[in-house]
Amino acid sequence: MSEQKFKVGIIGAGSRGILSFGKTIATRNDAQVAALCDPNQVRMEFAARELGFKPNFYTSVEAMIAAEKLDAVVITSPDFCHEANAVAALSNGVNVLIDKPLAITVKGCQNIIRAAEKAGKSIMMGFNLRHHAVLKKLKKLISEGALGRVFLIENREFYNGGRTYMSRWNRLYAKSGGLWIHKGSHDFDIFNWLLDFPKPVKVSAFAGIDVLNPEHIPFAVKPDVPVGPTCHQCAYKEICPDVYKIDDIQNSPWSDRAVDSDGYSKDLCMYTSDKDTHDNGIAIVEYENGAKASHLECFITPMSDRLYTVVGDRGQAEVSLEKRTIIIRPRWSQEVITHHIPEIEGGHGGADPLLIDAFFKVLKGEEKNSSTTEHGMWSTAIGQAAEISRREERTVRVAELFQ
Repeated sequence: MSEQKFKVGIIGAGSRGILSFGKTIATRNDAQVAALCDPNQVRMEFAARELGFKPNFYTSVEAMIAAEKLDAVVITSPDFCHEANAVAALSNGVNVLIDKPLAITVKGCQNIIRAAEKAGKSIMMGFNLRHHAVLKKLKKLISEGALGRVFLIENREFYNGGRTYMSRWNRLYAKSGGLWIHKGSHDFDIFNWLLDFPKPVKVSAFAGIDVLNPEHIPFAVKPDVPVGPTCHQCAYKEICPDVYKIDDIQNSPWSDRAVDSDGYSKDLCMYTSDKDTHDNGIAIVEYENGAKASHLECFITPMSDRLYTVVGDRGQAEVSLEKRTIIIRPRWSQEVITHHIPEIEGGHGGADPLLIDAFFKVLKGEEKNSSTTEHGMWSTAIGQAAEISRREERTVRVAELFQ
């Protein structure tokens, strides 16, 4: 008997939905991408071209679910749509793989959790960093006691590509919940996971748009020659060191024809665009067991890496995802133990295919879901608290969000 083939719909036909999820699912023997849902018809046409076949197109989640007998949906729509899309799928008996964050507020997460419980369907978080080979090795070393009791974690993320958040929808608090949620939810989940999920108690955060603003345009602007509004239209695109080039943009999902459909440009000038998120910041979390963690994210940088320091009462670890190394320094010893983790094929350091594989194993009953909506909620809770802290200039107790 042939293996069951799961029918999957993808909600959000952008780069993440198609390049990271759609193309990988399409290579599997146990699944097929049966439908795409996106309000932009032009974008779906390009998505089908990228996939090499044409799934059925829908511009609303409800229409897709009503017409297709789907086993699962993958949600990669903008973050502010996650709650409504997940609830719609679950309420109609469809399993869900949802890219981080679960939702942009704790209340939104709770609504999704209730819908999943009522439907009795599987919903798994797309925390792909948990599937990164370097972090899986780090988790194993911690679990085996290499560091003893972990009480302090520091993560510094330098992300050159992050500057393009200010060119895209991610730059808007209303659509992303802020970058402490859109971006930081990855990192806050890793803190929670490495620490075995103690409850976060207090959060303080500082952030700002200190570079990617009109006052810091990195070239001389001529009188009567405005900057932007998009990189491909800009009079200064040949001299701007931060130009966001999209190859053959008029033959892409981000063409002027696509913009005419929904008004969304992916390459707005990152200096002059309207924005209310941040281009750098630091967030600090304290947990109920006394452990503390800090997360720095900086998008004004020539490099890209996540650098972790994890300190326990028996040793310390220093981690680079880019170099794929873990250096262990046992306490009371001059010994230095270096682990080099081999490259793995696939997006995000080989993590994306492993995430997708884990989801289908959950659907088949071969594995227990280890990336739950509760985990998604706590990650969002830290991010939401960080956004409040940054904007209201105060320490936020996470319990406030559950009142």
